Amino acid sequence: MEATILTNRPPLPKPPTSQSNLRMKVDRTNLPVLPPPPPSILYDSIIDRLLQVSSSAQGSNNTTKPITTQNSKPKTKSLQITRTPLTSLPITSSPPYNYYQEQKRHRLKNSNTRSHDDNDDKLAFMPPSCKSMLNSIVDEPLSSLNTFFDTVKFELTQLDFASLLKGLDVLGNWEKALFLFEWLVLNNAENTTKLGNQAIEMMAWILGRESQHLIASRLFDVIPIKDYSLDVRAYTTILNAYSQSGKYESAVSLFEHINENGPSPTLVTYNVMLAVYGKMGRSWNKILGLLDVTKKRGFEFDDFTCSSVFTACGRDGLLEEAKNFFADLKSQGYVPGMCAYNSLLKLFAKSGIYSEALAVLKEMEESDCPPDLETYNQLVAAYVTAGFHEEGTALIGTMISKGVLPNVITYMNLICGYGKVGKVDKALSLFNLMKESGCVPHVHTFNTILVMLAKTSRYEKMMEILREMESYGCAPDRTTWNAMLCMFRDRGMRKHAHRIFQEMKNCGIDPDRDTFHTLMQAFGRTGLGSDAAKVHDGMMKSGYTPCVRTYNALLDALAHQGDWKAAESVILDMRKKGFKPNDKSYSLMLHCYATRRYLRGIDMIANEIYNGHIFPSWLLLKSLFRANFKCRSLMRTERAFQELQKNGYKLDLVVYNSMIAICSRNKMYVRAHEMLDLIQESGLQPNLITYNCLIDMYATAGECWKAEEMLKSIQKSREKPNIVSYNTVIKGFCRKGLMNDATRILSEMTIQGIRPCIITFNTIVAGYARKGCFTEVNDVISYMIKNNCRPCELTYKTVVDGYRKAEKYDEAIYFVSEIRKMDNSFDEPSLQRLASYIRATMNSRTEGGSIRHMVSRPKDGPGMDTSLYAYMPDPL
Repeated sequence: MEATILTNRPPLPKPPTSQSNLRMKVDRTNLPVLPPPPPSILYDSIIDRLLQVSSSAQGSNNTTKPITTQNSKPKTKSLQITRTPLTSLPITSSPPYNYYQEQKRHRLKNSNTRSHDDNDDKLAFMPPSCKSMLNSIVDEPLSSLNTFFDTVKFELTQLDFASLLKGLDVLGNWEKALFLFEWLVLNNAENTTKLGNQAIEMMAWILGRESQHLIASRLFDVIPIKDYSLDVRAYTTILNAYSQSGKYESAVSLFEHINENGPSPTLVTYNVMLAVYGKMGRSWNKILGLLDVTKKRGFEFDDFTCSSVFTACGRDGLLEEAKNFFADLKSQGYVPGMCAYNSLLKLFAKSGIYSEALAVLKEMEESDCPPDLETYNQLVAAYVTAGFHEEGTALIGTMISKGVLPNVITYMNLICGYGKVGKVDKALSLFNLMKESGCVPHVHTFNTILVMLAKTSRYEKMMEILREMESYGCAPDRTTWNAMLCMFRDRGMRKHAHRIFQEMKNCGIDPDRDTFHTLMQAFGRTGLGSDAAKVHDGMMKSGYTPCVRTYNALLDALAHQGDWKAAESVILDMRKKGFKPNDKSYSLMLHCYATRRYLRGIDMIANEIYNGHIFPSWLLLKSLFRANFKCRSLMRTERAFQELQKNGYKLDLVVYNSMIAICSRNKMYVRAHEMLDLIQESGLQPNLITYNCLIDMYATAGECWKAEEMLKSIQKSREKPNIVSYNTVIKGFCRKGLMNDATRILSEMTIQGIRPCIITFNTIVAGYARKGCFTEVNDVISYMIKNNCRPCELTYKTVVDGYRKAEKYDEAIYFVSEIRKMDNSFDEPSLQRLASYIRATMNSRTEGGSIRHMVSRPKDGPGMDTSLYAYMPDPL
């Protein structure tokens, strides 16, 4: 099927050394090879690097080996970390405190006289026997404490445990106090009453001060706290530990016990329980009831009370309730402080309502309450959430001019915002600026950068950040592992996600709600609904009760499958159990409807938004816009676009580009140009997608020369045309029948190092077939096969359509019969479908007659595949 090419048109791309235009002879080695997708081994390298960073950081912070108790056997872990004997959790301290402790231990070990005169005043409350045991415990390293306790078991039982715990804490050895307390619990498992109220109260106070909430919650799950009569401070500390570790049911149960048996709760106790109810969700009525009880007990609400209420409202999207509560409180004479104002700002910042945030700022200034660092950080967050990234960045200058220095959180809000809109380079430049300004990045900073890089597949940069993380001595935390889990979830790599989950537990980091939610989404997105349900059951067994985010994780899994009926049942169950869907819930429902093009479902949520029943947040309106765009509904997309503008949100390029695309698809070229003007007026710069949308608009309208001009505009700008850019221009020329120009663009494309794809060649084949240039069609197909771009069934069907339109049915049959000779990779079922397609087309042009009566069978000859007629039976 090789044929010469006519000399009145330029040839398909050739090697640079050859200028002949007589025949396409291009060696495939001269075509640039597209980069392959990242191999699995690269993902494994990232996991291995993460493990190395974890090991390095733990090794620098913990010099002791894992301890082994009588009740537990040593386990082989991938990392060596120090664990408590009972709760089996790592204990952490701040670096300065560790340094002080190491210096103290060094002095104790090198003291020949073992003099403790300096501490006599501090330990005056202890009897001499306790002091002797205290000195012995201080001298023992953590790794051998359990063995030491076993050897002096009898002596310990004769001493006052509370005094020993207090003495260890006074000397700065709270970790050893924890080890001693847990040893006491393990050795008095049958009779925990020997511990005594004072010992438990002391341990609760120590763990609360050191923010060891997870250890405290597990420890006090083992001890029957309700059998003791503790003071209110100890109970409040334990309630806070349950709250911080997510064990809300345990907190509620203990609070009910306190109310029934005493002691009387304090304002701090009530504030902690407000936080508990807020974190549980669906608890607004309980919060109002608790506020009423607090007021009747004679307590006056403070800033922490307001902060707890605002935080609860933020979790459930109760913006109006928060505003009404604040207004009612002020009408009763309450004067808000900095903490209350900042909590209210955080509520508006979370929803991106920057106008309300600015109103709060104005009220603060009028109330002689000057904004502090937290205030500006929340303002930056409000701007970023609403899409005003540049305005948020400008606040840094305002802060410095008023003597408020930005901190890590200030920069992180901006870095997160730029990362979410794909401006990775801008985010990384802010990260470098943050380090230059003297702000030391912590683990949360690195987590944010890693998430951003993972979304944009910049794996080499991820490895670099992990190395930098190691140099700063930042140990990966639960959020780091969750970020890696999210990366594999988004790519549908459930095996790697499962490995991350296992390695995370091996490193001593227990999964939290976010971990379970991410794993549920990972399985759900890959169609493994049963595995997602198992993860949900595992979360419940771990003591985590469902919350709004749990339901959102289920909705996320269903949204990718488009199972909107199951998603609606999730929303119904959510409401039945007292949860209020938030903007994320509704956004996922819109995604679910859009996946199946179910416009009726989209309209139901849209009407709720437009009628004011659902707050029109930035996230929700943008999701509504994208859902309507995905369903190709011009009228609905335009309405959502106007709502975004009406609510004062700053539109990004994703919105503008989508508007250009849908306007050009509906031949509304004037409106598309208006979108381009709006991009420039808003201070944004068109990106490659913008240019590609404009190229497609011109090509679809038949203005292929303007499409090529737009392609040249890309080349002159900072952007670089991609394969979509060239393919769209080629499509425009092919539709106009200007094949010389189409092949010219193809040559330019390969010179620029972009390898043509199957879409490129199918477009050119369609252009030649439409003109009836079947010799050239054969040349293109031969060129494709030689250059390792195998034609697909659509390629050959396009050629058959060309013969059909030219009413050359004999040639069409002959062409199909020769396919297997020039392309032996073309499978038999596809060949049969092509033959059936020809028969059906020819049959539709007859009025009940046989195809063979209309089409004469070509004579058998060398190279003729006569078996083709076996696929074309007589319809009679």
